[in-house]
Amino acid sequence: MLSHHIQLNGQPFHYLGWGKTGAPTLLFLHGFPEYSAAWAPLATRLADQYHCIAPDQRGYGQSWSPEAVEHYKTHLLVSDMTALIDHLGGGPVTVIGHDWGAAVAYGLAFRHPELVNRLIILNGVHPAPFQRAMAAGGAQTAASQYFHTLRRDGAETWLAENDFARLLTLFSAKMDTSWLSGDTLAAYKTEWARPGRLRGMINWYRAAPVRLGAPGEALTDLPPIPADKFKVAMPHLLIWGQNDTALLPVSTEGLEDYCADLTRIDIADADHWLVHQQPDRIAAEIRSWLA
Repeated sequence: MLSHHIQLNGQPFHYLGWGKTGAPTLLFLHGFPEYSAAWAPLATRLADQYHCIAPDQRGYGQSWSPEAVEHYKTHLLVSDMTALIDHLGGGPVTVIGHDWGAAVAYGLAFRHPELVNRLIILNGVHPAPFQRAMAAGGAQTAASQYFHTLRRDGAETWLAENDFARLLTLFSAKMDTSWLSGDTLAAYKTEWARPGRLRGMINWYRAAPVRLGAPGEALTDLPPIPADKFKVAMPHLLIWGQNDTALLPVSTEGLEDYCADLTRIDIADADHWLVHQQPDRIAAEIRSWLA
């Protein structure tokens, strides 16, 4: 594994790399509250055949973390990754996204399909089905209530208190985080404690355009979602840990309407943190699908 510090769009960014330059590139995009090294369990299992690249996205780790919420709009997060792909020698590349990283991965697929030859999502959601599910007043609305908590002023301070106790509680959310211990936990806390990082991480929630009501409240005044702007033109693999309590299966219903070529693999004994729980299985599924 090699650590790289570069400039993207005039700002400092950091990424990790595994494997040999010149091999097909896999671009790994982490979610909340992770960082580049979250992909190590998967990248180390694929580095024999691929050049694996995992950046700290804006607001995370050793990358640029502006304070203002407006710096975290999706098109800006996508622009960071288009600049990274250009830095790596240009596309197309295979993009792998998890959680919020999936939002950026889908954004790349929508806005820059010439840069993405394959799209792989691990427990992440396409914005159209997710917004429908969040707004319906049902199970996903209830499961997403933490959005309201994270969007509040001062949420980053509240989460950091008592050695990140509340952040760790939110992280687990009735899911298996037994992998988050020892040196791994210490490394995560180091990244969270960097000045301004926790605010940057939370700003992804504040800047997101998705709307959410109270538990049981259905929102009926959503603007139309133009299907042509949210098409996934390239082959798309969705790997889904079925025990996820934050993102529910209903949030993926209708995904096939936006995809020209969709493959879905459900894993019954994994949850939102499937990369850490079953890296051998996930790596094998990715390798098989790409082959």
